[in-house]
Amino acid sequence: MSKQKTFLTVVADESGEVFEHPDLLMAGMNGMSARLPHEDELIPLPEGSRLFTIPGTPPIGFDRQTGKQTTLEELPQNWGGGSVQAVSAFVTPAFTRTLLPAAEYTKKAVELTLWSYTAVGWCVEEERFYVAAVRVDRNRQWEPQHFDDRKLEPLVRNRISNQPDNRLVEQLSRCALDYHCFAAKNLFFGRWEAPLPCSPACNAQCLGCISLQDEPKACQASQDRLTFVPTVKELCEVAVPHLQNAENAIVSFGQGCEGDPILQADRIAEAVKEMRRQTTRGTINFNSNASIPAAIDKLAEAGIDSIRISLNSVQESFYNAYYRPVNYCFDNVLESARRAKHHGLFTMLNYLVFPGITDREDELEKLMEFIEAVGIDMIQLRNLSIDPLLYWNSMKAEGAGIGMKKMLDRIKQDIPRIQYGYFNRTKENFYPAGFETDWPLPAFL
Repeated sequence: MSKQKTFLTVVADESGEVFEHPDLLMAGMNGMSARLPHEDELIPLPEGSRLFTIPGTPPIGFDRQTGKQTTLEELPQNWGGGSVQAVSAFVTPAFTRTLLPAAEYTKKAVELTLWSYTAVGWCVEEERFYVAAVRVDRNRQWEPQHFDDRKLEPLVRNRISNQPDNRLVEQLSRCALDYHCFAAKNLFFGRWEAPLPCSPACNAQCLGCISLQDEPKACQASQDRLTFVPTVKELCEVAVPHLQNAENAIVSFGQGCEGDPILQADRIAEAVKEMRRQTTRGTINFNSNASIPAAIDKLAEAGIDSIRISLNSVQESFYNAYYRPVNYCFDNVLESARRAKHHGLFTMLNYLVFPGITDREDELEKLMEFIEAVGIDMIQLRNLSIDPLLYWNSMKAEGAGIGMKKMLDRIKQDIPRIQYGYFNRTKENFYPAGFETDWPLPAFL
């Protein structure tokens, strides 16, 4: 039997310097309930992840001697005293968090930025950081070392000079250079998955929208929303060369810099038909809230290969509290999923994960019912980027879940064919060999 590891609470001083607290064991939060993490919920901090402070928010840990839950209000006097801040990790893509940082969120003075907050601790025996996360995707194409801006900038300038009248190229140049969107960078590198934003409008008012925040007290959106609808010509000028030439080529409608592409289904269907007239190579994917079932029929007939349906919950009350739909209802989303699978599309859920909501028993039961009833192929387990307290209060939830790792294990045990992931796939890789038994994934491949 391996020796049990000791994980200490990680805290930061007023200046943001990070260090472990020798007297407090690491805690994580499921919902707003603090607890000790289980060892199978923790992995060494993946390369490319970042640590950051949670401003004005006292950290919570468990006293190493008594086991009592403790909120640290200030640093010990022998450390110089002064205020203390909780610390969070932003885990690199391909990893899904299992616990939130343990902190007294009710004491923070500001609404937190739209990041995915993940519990982090210090392993005494190994002398390195650990985070509350599991790996859910083998794809390594999205790791930061593949995105060198020194190589990117001349490629962007060259593409703009070659297509000076294409507004979509100009938009994606901003996404690549200003917002550091990896998908946009892929377009200019000529590889992998590239974006096709096309909708300035949306029919949802998501709490965590990263491109538009209308409420005065909301945190600032992290990027500006697209302001125009690209023409079929503009879309094809971007998509067709990528489909024809890129390695593992995917083009995807539905990006962070737009509303929802389902509101432009007619334009997209026309563009997809033209793309497929020019080439059969590559994968055309559609990311959407899937709020208009008839649009799914139209897009499937036009030639899209896969669809990723975004939702934070398969329970209507939680869904409505986050998405705040306008002129559509939750049943429309469920019906769209059924139609997508009926048309033979590779059908994925863009499942926005939040420990304490995602791993509730009632959520788990309804999720498995939905997977089986529709025939969902994959769950992309994306970390929901939002202030934990804002989200929890908005959901009006109580109690705690069973734990994310336990939840994922149970789904895979009951429905072995379901695939977990974080990224979209090429059609050649929709059903890779061994996918039914490919769980759990090793943290480092």
